[in-house]
Amino acid sequence: MAVFLIILLIAVGGFGYWRWSKWLRHRQLLGAALSEDRRAIVEAEVPLIRKLPADLRGAFEGKVNAFLDQVDFVGCNGLEVSEEMRLSIAAQACLLVVNSGAWYDHLTTVLIYPGAFKSRQARHNGYVVTEREVVRVGESWSRGPVILSWAHTRQGALDGRDGHNVVFHEFAHQLDDLSGHTDGVPDLRRDQSFAGWAHAFLPAYKAHVRAVEAGRKTVLDPYGAEGPEEFFAVAVEAFFERPEPLKQHEPEIYQQLQVFFRLDPLTWGVGRQG
Repeated sequence: MAVFLIILLIAVGGFGYWRWSKWLRHRQLLGAALSEDRRAIVEAEVPLIRKLPADLRGAFEGKVNAFLDQVDFVGCNGLEVSEEMRLSIAAQACLLVVNSGAWYDHLTTVLIYPGAFKSRQARHNGYVVTEREVVRVGESWSRGPVILSWAHTRQGALDGRDGHNVVFHEFAHQLDDLSGHTDGVPDLRRDQSFAGWAHAFLPAYKAHVRAVEAGRKTVLDPYGAEGPEEFFAVAVEAFFERPEPLKQHEPEIYQQLQVFFRLDPLTWGVGRQG
C-alpha cells in the first residue's frame, strides 16, 4: 500500500510539474516578439495585419508564437507544409483573439489540403440517418481539428476586403464551441448578456434567411442562412473584412461583435493592402 501511494504521489507530482512547465512556456511565448523574418512573412501573407493598431501588435505576435508552439500543422494529399502556411494560418486565427482572453484551449491539430476536399456529412430525419459526400474548403470539429484548403486559405488572406475568409470562418466556430455548443452563441464576455446577443442576432438571422430564400443580395455571405452557427461565422468574416457595410446594415451585430472581440476594425489605419 505504501509503495502504491509513493508511486501515486510521484505520478501526480510529475503531472503537476508538466502542467506548470506547459503554462510557463505558454506565458513566455505570449511575451515574445516575432523575428523580423517571420514578421515580414506574416505581413506579406496576411496584408490585413498591416492595419492592426500599434498597441495590439505585441499581444498579436506573442499569441502567434504560442499558437505555433501548441498546434501541429499536417499536410494532406501530399501537401508539404511550409513556414508561410503555418504563419498565415496562425496570424489569421490569432487576429480573432488578439485583444480578448479567449484562446483555442483544445486545438492541437490543423489539417491542410492543397485545395477543396471531400467530407462525409450525416443528416438526421427522425430515426433515419443518411450520409452524403460534400466538397468543402474548411471544417471545424469540436475540440479540433480544424481542416483547411490552402488554396482558399491563401486567397482569403491576401484579399482582406471581400468578406470571405475561411480561417476566420472556421476559427469563429472554434470560439463558438468554447461555450460547450456550436450554436452561434459563443462564451460571451461579462459585460454582455444572452438577451442582448439574441436581440441583435436572432432577428437579423431570420431576415437573412428570408432574403437568401427570396434571392435578394445580402451584406453577409448567403451561407449564413444554413444555421445560426454559420450566421455567426459569416458575421465574423464581415466584421474583420467589411466592417463599414456590416455596421451600416447590421449595427447591432457589429456592436455585439465589437464588445465580444474588444476590437473596432473601423478605427484601424488604412495601411497598405496587397
